[in-house]
Amino acid sequence: MDTRRRSSVWLASATAAALAAGALAVAMTTQQASAAPTAQAAVSPFAVSGGATVPFTEYEAEAAATNGSQVGPDYTQSTVASEASGRRAVTLSGQGKYVEFTLTKAANAVDVAVNLPRGASGTVSVYVDGTKIAGKLAVTSQYSYVDTGWIAGAKTHHFFDDSRLLLGRNAAAGAKVKLQLDAGDTGSATIDVADFEQVAGAATQPANSVSVVTDGADASGSGDSTQAFRQAISDAKAQGKEVWIPQGDFKVTSQIPADGVTLRGAGNWYSVVHSSHFIDQGSAGGNTKLYDFAVFGDVSVRNDNSPDNFITGSLGPNSVVSGIWVQREKVGLWLTGNNDNLVVQNSRIIGTTADGLNLDGSAHNVTVKNNFLRNQGDDSLAMWSLGSPDTGNSFTGNTIVQPNLANGIAIYGGSNNTASNNVIADTNALGSGIAISNQAFLQPFNPLSGTVTVSGNTLIRTGALNPNWGHPMGALRVDSYDYAISNDVRISNTTFIDSPYSDFEFVSGGGHGYQVSGVTISGATASGTGTVVVQAETPGSASISNVTATSTGATGVYNCSYPANLPAFTINKGAGNSGWDGTWGDCNSWPQPGSGPGSTAGGTTGGTTTPPPANSNLALGRPVSDTGHADVYTAGNAVDGNANSYWESTNNAFPQSITVDLGAARTVGRVVIKLPPATAWATRTETLSVLGSTNNSTWTTLKNSAGYTLNPATGNTATITLTPTSTRYLRLTVTGNTAWPAAQLSELEAYTS
Repeated sequence: MDTRRRSSVWLASATAAALAAGALAVAMTTQQASAAPTAQAAVSPFAVSGGATVPFTEYEAEAAATNGSQVGPDYTQSTVASEASGRRAVTLSGQGKYVEFTLTKAANAVDVAVNLPRGASGTVSVYVDGTKIAGKLAVTSQYSYVDTGWIAGAKTHHFFDDSRLLLGRNAAAGAKVKLQLDAGDTGSATIDVADFEQVAGAATQPANSVSVVTDGADASGSGDSTQAFRQAISDAKAQGKEVWIPQGDFKVTSQIPADGVTLRGAGNWYSVVHSSHFIDQGSAGGNTKLYDFAVFGDVSVRNDNSPDNFITGSLGPNSVVSGIWVQREKVGLWLTGNNDNLVVQNSRIIGTTADGLNLDGSAHNVTVKNNFLRNQGDDSLAMWSLGSPDTGNSFTGNTIVQPNLANGIAIYGGSNNTASNNVIADTNALGSGIAISNQAFLQPFNPLSGTVTVSGNTLIRTGALNPNWGHPMGALRVDSYDYAISNDVRISNTTFIDSPYSDFEFVSGGGHGYQVSGVTISGATASGTGTVVVQAETPGSASISNVTATSTGATGVYNCSYPANLPAFTINKGAGNSGWDGTWGDCNSWPQPGSGPGSTAGGTTGGTTTPPPANSNLALGRPVSDTGHADVYTAGNAVDGNANSYWESTNNAFPQSITVDLGAARTVGRVVIKLPPATAWATRTETLSVLGSTNNSTWTTLKNSAGYTLNPATGNTATITLTPTSTRYLRLTVTGNTAWPAAQLSELEAYTS
């Protein structure tokens, strides 16, 4: 264990995309935004056009008959309701508590998204038209409550897990299916949604195939079938046949060589492979075909040094993944190498602790279409142009719900890529519905080029309050994080429904103020937006036409570039715009949800900077900058209120400084510095001085340079007492650290006394 600091290793086995917004080095306004308001009615992602054509009908627990208790609506990070579909769910606590669904279509199977208290597991009883069936839903918290303390701004997340059951009978339209806690069941369960499905019978073995059972696989799931799968693949290749995975459960404990072969199952409700590392190939010749089976992992944590994925690496060109159900993996498909012309379609990726699918460089003409993704712990679908650019790929017609630590869809660099006709709902912390970004994470990175096409997408309750920024991320974000954006970005025919904060956002997330230009927006409707339609925080320009907004919470536009000396963003309005004419007039305050005319929270011409409460931390959530930082350990971590995230300056380059803008002149009489409380952080002394300024130009020393010892035995905290002084800008300049060649702070707190 590294006793100096937490490891900065970030391997490409799982994406850094959860940091896409969380690593912002500066906040761009001086008033921390509050929790979002709630919509009066939660629009379902299946009640709009676009997205995937799925084989199930989804029912919300809060809309069903129940004697349980509704939780939510809630947009607060790290709450169960905030990760629920529609931000609402139903808690059943104690015997006899139930939720009962009335079916609108016939079904013989159900998949339920459920949360249990941490450490709990058990069952939920099922009744069809009043008759208790033999089968029960097996439920567990084993795959919930994921902690990723190395990700800036992350809190415990990933609360829900899916449990599925074949009912053993056909429930006709109009039937009532009850989920109830009986004697012997779990003591408490929170039900989010139930997906009812009419599952066809298991398929039979094709004539031209080799069964894994013939080669010794154990369909009971007791024995290890790895060698049998490998032998069946070898035999099938030699005989020019497919590999058949019949109905059953098969335990596969290490990866299989799947290059150039077809693996076909009896259906993803019947043929179930239990593997946390199924296919892992650095290169492949191609024509790999995977059809109609399920892969369930046993991944309950996120370890980015371990390839705990359904597919890692390459399937080779002209491959197909279709009809696959992936659950409880770290990542569904982490694709590197040659995957040219790959098609991923008609599949379900549920409950991954990181990405659903990531095209990690050199992906060409990959099509990801008609898939359903739920409950990802990072980007649900991502293109990340590391090493070589992703070019000519498309994410089309997918439905994405509840990514709980990043974006629904992210395009990081690359050329001529497309996201079209997708439906994305209920993003949580650190995530937009769609992000078009030049955030590199690692090098060599290939920035955006060519034409990015984002067309026909519907974004429902997307965007989130970024805990590192202290203010929101928009539903659709264009982010010049590490490089300016000047290529052709075409955004058209977007539907925004109940965005908790803003709709379109233009930002330079690294705090550099790099320009965003070349953006054309043609056609959008926005209803029920929490704050503003356009959130512009960096220089540049966009041409916007035919965008109509109704029931916007604050005003039309927020236009305040960071750093503050940079010019504002230019909005070139064309024809057909309506409902978003106003501009927020005070760059020292952030428009709060629902703060439009007639409210007390602000107005369309701005407001005033509200002083913080007495004895509060004046630096919490404030704009912050540094002279340099290592990797993802940015200055924003020092003012995020999370003692487990931290700022680390550029190594071997003392002196290093961190500067907080308190928003207005405040009396500061005490500064508290912290490091993460874990005992892995050995005792150290950091030498630093404290300075203040009213204009960010002329500085006064508030405390001469001295050494401050941080000891985990006493909480890794040190207090610096000052002569109370009025200052707007507060700076710590660090010249030494006895345990590491850089400045390190998990929190920089400032108090009046």
